[in-house]
Amino acid sequence: MSIESTPCRRRRARLAVACFGAACALAWLPAAAAENIPSAAPGRVQDPAPGWDRLWHTVIVDISIIGIVFALAMAYFLVRYRKRAAGEVGSAPVLSSASMVGWAVIPLFVFLADDLYLAANGWMLWNDYRDVPAERMEVRLESGMYSWDYTYANGVKTQNELRVPVGKPVLLRMTSRDTIHSHFIPDFRVKEDSMPGRMTYLWFVAPAPGAHVVTCAEYCGVMHSYMAGRIVAMPEAEFKTWLDGEAAKLAPAAANPA
Repeated sequence: MSIESTPCRRRRARLAVACFGAACALAWLPAAAAENIPSAAPGRVQDPAPGWDRLWHTVIVDISIIGIVFALAMAYFLVRYRKRAAGEVGSAPVLSSASMVGWAVIPLFVFLADDLYLAANGWMLWNDYRDVPAERMEVRLESGMYSWDYTYANGVKTQNELRVPVGKPVLLRMTSRDTIHSHFIPDFRVKEDSMPGRMTYLWFVAPAPGAHVVTCAEYCGVMHSYMAGRIVAMPEAEFKTWLDGEAAKLAPAAANPA
């Protein structure tokens, strides 16, 4: 039977206490971070894109820290337990039942706390995003090989270019006439599949005037890479002038059908 010395037991006890303290601190972080999450003022639309950016930044920092810790631990073990002489055979102390449970449970608790914290933030963001603002503009989208066909509420149609007013939430009600496509707007951090026989949706808000790329993120055929479009964000007054002008062009065609 192997009997551990008192100094060895003390070192193990100090290590266990330190690990438990780190686990408690990590478990407390989600509550502390949640208190600092900004909330939208009443009547103001909160753009979901910055929330996804913050979460992605947190994930990158998180996995970087974990990677550095594991790399340092590996380097330490490689140096500390290296073979120093020919024929040398290593030996390991016999762990007590409490030590074995501690080495298994404490790391498990630390990593689960971290993973669940990130997952909970992702779920909260997703739920907030799927709750579409009531004050919105709706546009129907029919995707197909290889174009995005938009229809505004007043009947105006465009292809591969969607014009929207700045600061106004825009809801796309989407379907497909052939196969599965994925309407992806990288600048707004939104992506959703459109598919035959089913209505899906996504929404976004353009914070400033400018043009934004739209691409298909689901392989849909041999010309998949050509299925590109753009979002053009315009000042509200300028957008209204454009939309009314396009609607006026439809009036003669409606009055004199071919």
